[in-house]
Amino acid sequence: MNTDLPAFPRSLFIFSVLYGGMVCIAGVLGVKQVALGPLAVEAGIFAFLLLVVLSSAIAELHGQKTATLLVRLGFIPLLVSAALIQLVLALPHDPGMYPPAVDAFPIVVGQGARMMMAGLISYGISQTLNVLIFAKLAGQVGSGEGKLVWLRGMIASIISQVIDTVLFITISFLGARPIVELMAGQMLTKVVLSIVLVPFMITFFVKLGRWLDARPL
Repeated sequence: MNTDLPAFPRSLFIFSVLYGGMVCIAGVLGVKQVALGPLAVEAGIFAFLLLVVLSSAIAELHGQKTATLLVRLGFIPLLVSAALIQLVLALPHDPGMYPPAVDAFPIVVGQGARMMMAGLISYGISQTLNVLIFAKLAGQVGSGEGKLVWLRGMIASIISQVIDTVLFITISFLGARPIVELMAGQMLTKVVLSIVLVPFMITFFVKLGRWLDARPL
């Protein structure tokens, strides 16, 4: 019997596991609003930036089709975690549960149907767009061999994060509250973070991926 495992790039496996975790935790982190100097943003942006960087790094290392497939497969942990959250919210809490946590838990993990739909749509479109832009830029400013990967990643992140903000806030809050000011603040913060953080992050993950794939099994 042949017991050899099928060839599977180590970087793809590790990055995919991390990607699935970030998909699940992003919504939970987004409950908190953090202040970064004069900028205010939902804390979920840090997980979303990792999603952007990981999908771009996989596109660089393993191709656009693989990265796009990863984005689509990301709907699985996203939907499963959302379903489990609704199940847990519907179940009665234990009488001995810490009282403040009883009221806080639904606030932290609960989302209305409109916001859940907004999250699914904005995730799918923005992450797919990020991979597409990053891959297309390779033919314009690089050769796909790591040239200007930091610039391609930054540009793709800025555009995809702006689209993500427009979609999520519009679908979530249009008609319920003013959205222009909220949207502008979120966009500014995401653009600044994309410029400051993404070039270093994507350079690191691409180098890490190449190192992982070069290591003997």
